[in-house]
Amino acid sequence: MPPQELFSITEDDRSAAEAEVRTKQHEVRYDLRDFTIDYIVQEFQNGLFYVPPYQREFIWNEPHKRRFIESVILGLPIPMMFVADMEDGRLEIVDGAQRIQSLEQFVNNDLVLDGLLRLPLLNGFRYGDLPKAQQRKFGTKAMRLVVLDDSTTPELRQEIFDRVNTSGVKAKASEIRRGTFTGPFMDFIRDRARDERFARLCPISDRMRQRREDEELVLRFFAYSDRYKKFQHDVDKFLDKFAKDHREDFEQDRMCSEFEATMAFVEKHFPHGFAKGDSSRATPRVRFEALAVGTNLALREQPDLKPQPVRSWLDSEEFRTHTTTHASNSGPRLRGRIEFVRDRLLGSGD
Repeated sequence: MPPQELFSITEDDRSAAEAEVRTKQHEVRYDLRDFTIDYIVQEFQNGLFYVPPYQREFIWNEPHKRRFIESVILGLPIPMMFVADMEDGRLEIVDGAQRIQSLEQFVNNDLVLDGLLRLPLLNGFRYGDLPKAQQRKFGTKAMRLVVLDDSTTPELRQEIFDRVNTSGVKAKASEIRRGTFTGPFMDFIRDRARDERFARLCPISDRMRQRREDEELVLRFFAYSDRYKKFQHDVDKFLDKFAKDHREDFEQDRMCSEFEATMAFVEKHFPHGFAKGDSSRATPRVRFEALAVGTNLALREQPDLKPQPVRSWLDSEEFRTHTTTHASNSGPRLRGRIEFVRDRLLGSGD
């Protein structure tokens, strides 16, 4: 029997599948309700909303709580929460316990805002420190809840929790950064990422390009070129600060000139550009950082640099060691791989 016939769908199969879908669809009954934050916090304290055992292991850290509160104050869209209407009249929190607990903690003045990116002047504030008008606006903001019917089984409630918390694709830092630091500098980064020569020298899969990996690499080029000696270990915070500091005011002509000079040099002297080989479909970040930033630093010292053939060190075990992913977020490792390339190009590291 041909392989495709093993999976042929009959009319009986279709009928059985239709019956199964209709049965399962009827298992989930719900309605949508909007509750104010004041009401949610008050009734959580009164026990109307409660956290079931299967959720108690999921705890947000302090930065996550503060970022959520900042989103609420800004009026950003908040994902819907799920609760189940129980037979005793209480509402079991199926998804949203951390959000509700963060709201309660903030309203009770037990959460101090810190590390806010969009509202930095609120750093150090508690709820009670907000102007009265902002307290009222915060308390009357409405949260939308999906309220599951009391016929929803415990197994189905836990399955909904599992699906909500595991089915999404977490946003990459580069995607979040693009939305957080909108302005001339991020537009400049985007334009450099679309440079045809850069795209040719730095292969990136379509999927990763859609998730702004090209912009991530370009931002790393500029941030590490100017501040690599200050980097310690947290890449996202380091890049966020650089993007924030340059959001409106940056040396566009100088940066553009260095980017173009680096791309031209790499195209002329590195046989595979930033990639490991002609057939490479991806560019490791650590390799890109080493070659791009190391080249830029060398050109700053010798703009008319004419290096010796790079094969002798580009294919060496020492370079491979410098550009492995192990400890890639270490300050010394970052400085080591960048300066290795710089010194080899300048002829001072032999």
